[in-house]
Amino acid sequence: MSELDKQTLLSDGVPPQTQSQQPGIEKEMDPEPVYELESHVGSGKLKGKVALITGGDSGIGRAVAIGYAKEGANIAIAYLNEDEDAEETKHRIEELGVKCTLHAGDIADESFCFQVVEDVVKQHGKLNILVNNAARQEVKNSVLDISAEQWKHTFDVNFFAMVHFTKAAIPHLSAGDTLIYTTSINAYRGNKALIDYTSTKGAIVSFARSIAQELAPKGIRVNGVAPGPIWTPLIPATMPTEMQETFGVSSPLGRPGQPADLVEPYILLASEGSAYMTGQVIHVNGGEYLSS
Repeated sequence: MSELDKQTLLSDGVPPQTQSQQPGIEKEMDPEPVYELESHVGSGKLKGKVALITGGDSGIGRAVAIGYAKEGANIAIAYLNEDEDAEETKHRIEELGVKCTLHAGDIADESFCFQVVEDVVKQHGKLNILVNNAARQEVKNSVLDISAEQWKHTFDVNFFAMVHFTKAAIPHLSAGDTLIYTTSINAYRGNKALIDYTSTKGAIVSFARSIAQELAPKGIRVNGVAPGPIWTPLIPATMPTEMQETFGVSSPLGRPGQPADLVEPYILLASEGSAYMTGQVIHVNGGEYLSS
């Protein structure tokens, strides 16, 4: 199926489907997300850089990893247990002539986060770009239905893991290096069905803006991307079918976003093209939320 066919299909609504566990398997999705555009031909913007991407096995993370590889970066991917997706992503990255290492484990474990960074520096020799992207969510109809355990788990994966990776990475970063955080449209407009998830995304924005001020004197830039409704494995793994049927269709552009729609903003934030940007968030949401 071509990229255009997939986008046309999604403009009519997502075919209802479910997966049994988070964060979901990309290969099981129908249609599979578009994670790479033939029109993206790298120009060496990230040549010689090393990028660590959490959740880089699938979804937005996979698209960014391949996009960075096209720009010449060597890639390290941290992921939970989706080995088949991770190996497929690694294979594509290596086809592009750069190095890729896989790091499987639970980012809710602080020690794992620090170990990944240590392993990346050991295996790649350095670290220049950290993309904090991995996340989880659970749909609940009311805040009264969200247990203390769910609140903790969501914050451990979405927010505290990002803090741990950031703390582990900073000692290895130098002027010109970058930290990039995946937040969400929900941090700006709220979401009554994803209250704990939305809260973590708001915390990420505040954290990124604060760390940007701390690291600015060192020449290390900190920015974020706020995706709108993007067709990733997290959707069939967490959303009821009735929510999937209208997912993204109400946006002014009339469809959910594809992971490939996010690649260029992440490349911009990792490259010298954003040398005068820090503490900023780029919104990519099909016009669904028009921020001031």
